[in-house]
Amino acid sequence: MENYYSDNPSLKHHLNNPEMKRIVDLRENNYVEKDKFDFAPLDFEDAMDSYDKVVEIIGEICAETLAPAAEDTDHNGPQLINNEVHYAKGTALSLEKLNDAGLFGIALPRKYGGLNLSIVPYVMAAEIVSRADAAFANIWGLQDCAETILEFASEDQKERFLPRVCAGETMAMDLTEPDAGSDLQAVQLKATQNEKGEWYLNGVKRFITNGDADIALVLARSEEGTKDGRGLSLFIYDRKSNAVKVRRIENKLGIKGSPTCELVFENAPAELLGERRMGLIKYVMSLMNGARLGVGAQSVGICEAAYREALKYAHEREQFGKAIIQFPAVYEILSVMQAKTEASRSLLYETARMVDIYKCYNAISEERKLEPEERNIQRSYNKKADMLTPILKLMSSEYCNQNAYDAIQIFGGTGYMKDFPVERIYRDARITTIYEGTSQLQVVAAIRGVGNGQILSIIKEYEEREIPVEFSSLREKLIALTEQYVKSVATAQALENADAWDFLGRRMVEMAANIIMAYLLLFDAARNDYFVNILKVFMNMIEAQNMSSARFIENFKADELDYYRK
Repeated sequence: MENYYSDNPSLKHHLNNPEMKRIVDLRENNYVEKDKFDFAPLDFEDAMDSYDKVVEIIGEICAETLAPAAEDTDHNGPQLINNEVHYAKGTALSLEKLNDAGLFGIALPRKYGGLNLSIVPYVMAAEIVSRADAAFANIWGLQDCAETILEFASEDQKERFLPRVCAGETMAMDLTEPDAGSDLQAVQLKATQNEKGEWYLNGVKRFITNGDADIALVLARSEEGTKDGRGLSLFIYDRKSNAVKVRRIENKLGIKGSPTCELVFENAPAELLGERRMGLIKYVMSLMNGARLGVGAQSVGICEAAYREALKYAHEREQFGKAIIQFPAVYEILSVMQAKTEASRSLLYETARMVDIYKCYNAISEERKLEPEERNIQRSYNKKADMLTPILKLMSSEYCNQNAYDAIQIFGGTGYMKDFPVERIYRDARITTIYEGTSQLQVVAAIRGVGNGQILSIIKEYEEREIPVEFSSLREKLIALTEQYVKSVATAQALENADAWDFLGRRMVEMAANIIMAYLLLFDAARNDYFVNILKVFMNMIEAQNMSSARFIENFKADELDYYRK
C-alpha cells in the first residue's frame, strides 16, 4: 500500500528532530491531560508515537485517495449551484476521508475536539497533502485560520466555533478586494453596528480561497472616515446566516480544484473578533504568518511531487540506447531539484519549530505569568520565526516553480501534454509566489532583518553550533560566504540611497537565505548520511549564486537605477 509519509525518510528525520522533546513537553504542559482525555499522551515517547501514527494515516489517505483523484478534480473543478459552491467529487471524498479519520483540528486543544499536536506534524501533514494535490491543500489547510480564533477570540467564540472546525467544517480568510490586493490598508468592506451593537458587513471581496467556507475571518473597515490600517477590524462570519452571495468562481490557471470566489456581502451579520482597530495591525499579521508557513508547506509538497515525477520518468525513458537518467545533463537537473526540495524542507521545519516554541509559551502565559527567562525565550523565538517566515515563503515558492519547470524539461514534449501530472503540477506551482504576499513583498518583509542585523545573528548562532569534525571544511566555506554577505550589505548601505537599497534587496535576502538553508542541511547531514551529497550539491549551487550577487552589488552605482526605470 502506498504511503506518502513512509515512502519519504526525510519526513521522519525532521519529525524526530532533537528539539521535539522540548516542544512536546511544552505543548503537553507536563502531560497534565493524560488523566482527562483517553487519547492524551502519557509522556514524550507516547506523544511522538501518536504524531508518527497521525502523519502515517494522512500519508496513506493522500496516496490512496487524494492523489488518484487530483487529475479528475483539476479537470472538473468545483461548481456554483444556487449560490452554493459544490466541490468536485474527488475533493468531497477526500474531505470525508480526512474528517472520518479525525484529521481536522490537528493542532487545536483537546477540549475543543482537537488533537493538540504541535505545529511540526501539522505542517508535515500539509506538505504531504500538497504533494498529493496542491489544490486540495488550500481547502483542508485553511483550518489554520482557527489558530487566530484560538489566540484572539473570546472564550464564548472559541467554544462555539472551534469544535465545528474540529468536526470538519471548512474555513476561509476574506481579506482581498478588487482595489486592495497586496495593500490591505486599502480595504473598504464596511462593518457597521446597529443600536443593539450587532455588526453587519457590506461590500465585495475578491480572490477568496475556499470563499464559500462554513466559517470565515473577514477584514472590514469598522471606523468610519478612516483610510488606513488603523480603521480595520477582524470579524467572524458564519455561512449559516446565508447573507453572502458568491458572485462567481474564478477560472484559474492552476489549483483549479480549489474554489476561488468573488463574494458580495449584503448586511451580512458578523461577530467582532478581539478588539476594534486591531484587525490588520495585529490579527491579520498573525494570520498571514500562519498562511505563509502554510504556503511554505504547500511549496515543499509541490517540490517533492515534481521531483518524484521527474525522477521516475528519467529512469523509465530511454533515448540513444539508455535511460536518460544516465546523461549528466539530466542527473544534474535532478540532483539540483532534490537539493532545492530538501533545503526548503529543512527551512520549513526549522521555522515550524520556532513557531511551535513561542506559541507554546504564549499558551502557558494564559495560565500563569512567565518567568523572566521564559519570557526571553518566547520573544527570541517569536523574532526568529517572524524573520524566517518570509524567507521560507520566498525561497520555497520560487524553488517549487523552478522544480516544476525542470520536471517538464525532463519529460520533454510529453510533459507539455496532459498525459502526466507534471503539467498540472507546473500550473499549480505558479500561484505560490503570488498569494499570501508576492515574492517581492517577502523581500520587503525580510530586508528589515538584513538591515538591522537580525538575519546575521541567526547565521552566527548556526555558525557556533558543534558539528562533527568531518564537516569542518564545509563550515569554513559557509563562514566565507557569510563574510561575503556582510561585505555586500555594507556596500549597499554605503550607497545611502533608499531606492538602491530596495533594488539590491532581493540579492541580499537570497544570499542570506542560501547560507541559512546550507547550515540547516549541514546539521541534517551531521545526523543523517542521506543529506551529505545533497548538502554538497546545494553548496556548489549557492556558492556560484552568492558570488554572482556579491559581484553585482559591489559594482553597482546608485545612478544606474536610471537604466531600469520605465
